[in-house]
Amino acid sequence: MMKAMKVVAILAALMLSVQAFASQFLIEHKFSEAANNDSKVMVVFAAEDQTVALESWSSATQTMVTTALNAKEFAGKHGQMVEVLAPTGLTAERLVVVGVGAAEAFNRVKAEQVGAKLLSSLPSDSAVVLNASLINDAAAVAAIAHGMDLKNYRFDRYKSDAKGRETVAYHWQVADDSEAQQHYAEFQAIAKGVFLSRDIINLPGGDGYPQAIAEMASKALKPLGIKVTVLNPEQVRKAGMGALYGVSKGSEHKAYLLAAHWEGSDDQPIALVGKGNTFDTGGYNLKTSSGSILRMQTDKAGGGAVLGAVMALAGQKAPVNVVAVVPLSHNLISGSALLPGDVVTAGDGTKIEVANTDAEGRLILADGIWYARDKFKPRAIADIATLTGSKVGALGTAYSAVFTEHDDLLATMKQAGEATDELVWQLPLGPYPGIISSTLADIKNVGSPGAQAGAVFLQQFAKDTPWIHIDMAGNAYNTGASGIHPAGGNGYGVRLLTEWVKLYSSQSN
Repeated sequence: MMKAMKVVAILAALMLSVQAFASQFLIEHKFSEAANNDSKVMVVFAAEDQTVALESWSSATQTMVTTALNAKEFAGKHGQMVEVLAPTGLTAERLVVVGVGAAEAFNRVKAEQVGAKLLSSLPSDSAVVLNASLINDAAAVAAIAHGMDLKNYRFDRYKSDAKGRETVAYHWQVADDSEAQQHYAEFQAIAKGVFLSRDIINLPGGDGYPQAIAEMASKALKPLGIKVTVLNPEQVRKAGMGALYGVSKGSEHKAYLLAAHWEGSDDQPIALVGKGNTFDTGGYNLKTSSGSILRMQTDKAGGGAVLGAVMALAGQKAPVNVVAVVPLSHNLISGSALLPGDVVTAGDGTKIEVANTDAEGRLILADGIWYARDKFKPRAIADIATLTGSKVGALGTAYSAVFTEHDDLLATMKQAGEATDELVWQLPLGPYPGIISSTLADIKNVGSPGAQAGAVFLQQFAKDTPWIHIDMAGNAYNTGASGIHPAGGNGYGVRLLTEWVKLYSSQSN
């Protein structure tokens, strides 16, 4: 009877988890070159010091709009908004004029920020027309729409009073509708990847355990033509991945490993390895801060980032060969859990002294990196994780720390960070002689300084493969966030990695 009840509970949790992937696209963007005057709200975008005037406006309308804008000292600065009620000569009840800043500086990130801010001021139950004829930039228009999509995200699966939301259609008047739609489709694929990542990160540890995440990701990724491989706990153990397997020994939810492969080209693959620790108590080195342990479902943010990136690239049909590898663990305490001082053997045979059970992320990543290197023979490996508190002390949450000895990886990662506003800053790998030396085993899983010790530890498992490590600790803590900037909200890393894979792939061919 108890066994049957347990099976029912697991199935129920899996069903709840699968529901977390319900579409967040409750906005439908429609692009057209024809004017659409049948709206209650009209939005017009204007650059800094640009005259706000549309060809279809009468002189009376123009005079009223100009007077209203002057009264509010509207200068088209980035994010500046002025609302005109009952505009003369227009069928719209409201006219919203939005500043985009200097035209030459209006890039992707600034456009996304405009879209996010604009969404908050638009009604969800009225016809809205967005006239982008004054900025006349299809990529920028698509980026504004993308910002609206990202801002629209919600995670309310567990709220009894959550209100259902209906799809809202926004009509865009643009110079070239096919070009705008093409750019938007690229952004929409990225947004879906971000939402996948956010949903994974937001799931509580009791529902988002290793098996549940593996099942959820498989269901989300396979329809896109992504080849998904899932290793169950026994397969993880038999493969010799003792570091990954050991972290979950104290939980009833044992370790899994997930690989998601998008073969958009015949090139040698690029491997993305993401930390998928689905909940982190710290093990016997228990986290004693109630604030810290409460947000430890976000410890799977690295895994969410690499899965979201591969989903985005597949959705774009990007001509790249990329694989995401996610070691999935559940770091709990019981009579069978790892003890401080225990020794585990990684997949490559390295014997590791577990000097601190709360430094578990690098243990599971060690086997994830080894698996990626051994099975896929990649031309480069990027691993990403919420790894060390030391990184937060060094850089806070606005930047992720990156460690590498490969200038081409660093240059393209910095370029990707600037393009997406998911910023990275290089920290040194050394010289720190003996930083992870162990008197008991080959190496130990802690050292000082902490961020460097984690990076040096992981570097051992990349061997001769070009490698870069991204420590985004602190950047995914605000669960349920719906802000445009992914740092401080869920999904940080998806856009960074998506951009980086394309940049590195094109520059390394």
